[in-house]
Amino acid sequence: MKTPLPLLLGALLLLTAAPAQAQWTTQSITLKPGWNAVYLFVDAGHVTLDASVGADGANPISEVWLWQPVVAPGRFINSPSLPLPSNNDWAVWARAGLVASRSLVTLMPNAAYLVRNSSGANYTWNIVGKPVVPRYGWTAQGVNFIGFSTPPVNPPVVDTFLSPSPVLQNQAQIFYYPGNEAAGAAPNTRELFTKFSTPATRGQAFWIRVTDFYNNYFGPVEVVAQSAAGIRFGEALGQYSLRLRNLTAGTLTVTNTLVASDTAPVGQMAHVGPVPLLLRGVLNQTNLTYAYSDFTAPRVITLAPQGQPGSDIELILGLNRQVINTAPGNAGDLYAGIFRITDSLGYSQIELPVSAVRTSPAGLWVGNANVTHVRSYLKSYQLGPDNQPVLSPVGTNGAAYVVTNLNTTLGPTSRSFPLRLIYHVGTNNEVRLLQRVFSGFDLQTNSILATRENLLNSAALASARRISAAHLPWTAANAGWIATGSFSQGQSLTNLVTSDYNDHVSNPFLHTYHPDHDNLNATFSALQPLGAESYDIERRLVLSFTAPPVDFTTLTEGSSKMVGLYQEDITFKGRLRTIGGTPTNDTRTITTAGDFSIQRVSTVPQLTQ
Repeated sequence: MKTPLPLLLGALLLLTAAPAQAQWTTQSITLKPGWNAVYLFVDAGHVTLDASVGADGANPISEVWLWQPVVAPGRFINSPSLPLPSNNDWAVWARAGLVASRSLVTLMPNAAYLVRNSSGANYTWNIVGKPVVPRYGWTAQGVNFIGFSTPPVNPPVVDTFLSPSPVLQNQAQIFYYPGNEAAGAAPNTRELFTKFSTPATRGQAFWIRVTDFYNNYFGPVEVVAQSAAGIRFGEALGQYSLRLRNLTAGTLTVTNTLVASDTAPVGQMAHVGPVPLLLRGVLNQTNLTYAYSDFTAPRVITLAPQGQPGSDIELILGLNRQVINTAPGNAGDLYAGIFRITDSLGYSQIELPVSAVRTSPAGLWVGNANVTHVRSYLKSYQLGPDNQPVLSPVGTNGAAYVVTNLNTTLGPTSRSFPLRLIYHVGTNNEVRLLQRVFSGFDLQTNSILATRENLLNSAALASARRISAAHLPWTAANAGWIATGSFSQGQSLTNLVTSDYNDHVSNPFLHTYHPDHDNLNATFSALQPLGAESYDIERRLVLSFTAPPVDFTTLTEGSSKMVGLYQEDITFKGRLRTIGGTPTNDTRTITTAGDFSIQRVSTVPQLTQ
C-alpha cells in the first residue's frame, strides 16, 4: 500500500506564508535526558534551527530528526524506525561534528520528530511559532508516527482518549520512547502496555499500528477549516466557514475561545490588536438579516451524537471590519489572535490562527445613487387691493413682482431615479469620479484599470469590461473629476462637474442641427451669448458616508461596501444682467437628494491614463 505523508501539502504551504499573516503562540515540550518523540502543532519556519537551538548555549538539544517517510507504491514500515542518515525517511539537524550531513533546516508543523537532550536533566523546550490547522495522514499498513491535540493541562490517559474509537482502543499497538538512554546510545522504543495510566501528553509522538484499519479519529471533535492556512481574512475576506463534527456516541459541547496572540518574534511583523471576531446567529425572517455575537466571552456549541441531526454544525465566523476601519491606525495594520476549540470531555484542544489586515480603500468602487427627493422652488407673491401681484421695480431685486416667500423644502419624488457612480481611489487617497472606466489586461497580462480602451491589451478585449455613467459629461480624455474630502465613514466627498454652455457633446440644452438650439445666430455666423439658447451647468455632487445597518453581513462587508446620503446641487448660469450697477448672471439651483451604495469591484490601486 502507498504510505501517505504525515505532513500534507497544505501544511507545507504554510511555510511560505507572508509574515504579515502570522499569529504567535508557544508550544512547550518537556524533554527527558536522551531521546524524546515530539509532535509539533506550530510552524516555527520563521527561524532556523541553527539560530533557535544551535546559537543558544543553554540549550542541551544536540540532534533533531524529522520523520518524513518516502512515498512509494507498495511500501510501508511495520516497526519503529531508527534515525539513520542513510534512511531517506529521516531528515536531520545536529550540532557540528555529530553527523556527516544535515538535511533539516527549520521546524515544520504537523510533523513528528526525535529530539535528543544531551544533558542529564529535564529541559523545557519552548517553541515559538504559528498555530496551524491539524492535518494527519494515516497508513492502514505499517506504523504511524503521530501526536494528538490534547490539552496541555490534565490530558486524558491514552486508553480514555482512544475510547471513542474501539478499534484503536483495543487493537492498536502503541510504541513510545521512555528516554534516559545512556550518552551516545541509540533511541530505545517500548510498547505501551500502561494505557490506563499513561497520559496522552500534548506534543508527545507515538508509533501506532493497527493492521487493515484506516483511522480518522484524532480527537472527539473533527475540525474542518475552510482553508489550510487557518482563519485568514486578509485584506478583503469578511466571512469564514468552520465545521465541527462530533465523532463520539454522546452529546458533546464545544467551547470556542478567541485567545490573544503572543508577541511577534524579532524580525516579524507586530500586530496592533486582537481580531474583532463575530459569530453568525439566526436569520431574522422579517428583515432577512443575521444576528451575531462577539467573542468577548467564549461561545459554546452543542453537538448531537455522531450520525444524528446536529452532530455536524457549520460555524460562520465574521470579521467586524467596521471596528477595524474606524479604529485609529493605517492601512496594512495586522490584527491577530488564536481560535481555540476545546470539548466537554477534556480530550482535545485545537488551535487555529486568526488574522486580518486593515485594508486601504484603494481600487474601483461602483454603485448607484438613488434620487428620491427634489427641492421645491415655489414663490409666493404680494397681492394688491385688486388681488393681483404687486409689481416691483426691476432695480430693486431683479424681479417683476414682490416675492413674499420662497418654499425650498425637499419633497419626495413619485419614484426613485438611479444614477451610476464610478469612483477610483488611489494609493495616495486621491479619489476620482469617472464617466467611464475600462477593466482588462495590459500587454504583460496584468489586471489594470484604464481611462481609455486603447490602453488595454487588444488581444484580450473579449475579457475586458467597460463601465459607464451616462449622466456625466463625456470627454475624449476621460480625466474624470478629483474629489475633495475623505473616503471614509463619517466623512464626505464633493465633486464639481461642469458643462460649458457651448459644449455640443455633453450640454443637454444644445441640439447641433436645430437652428433654435445650436447657439448660433440667425445667419449661423456668430455664437449666441450665454443664456440665449443654452446655459452653463455646474453639478455639485456630495456623498456623505454613514455607518451601515448593524447586522452580521453588513458589519463584515466594511472593506467592500460603502453607503450614505447623496445630494446634488445643479446650478444653471444664464444671461448677464446689470442689477444695481453690478454685472450679474441669472442663476437657478435645483437640489436633488437620496441615498447611495457603492461596492469595491477591483483592488487595482493604479488608474492607467
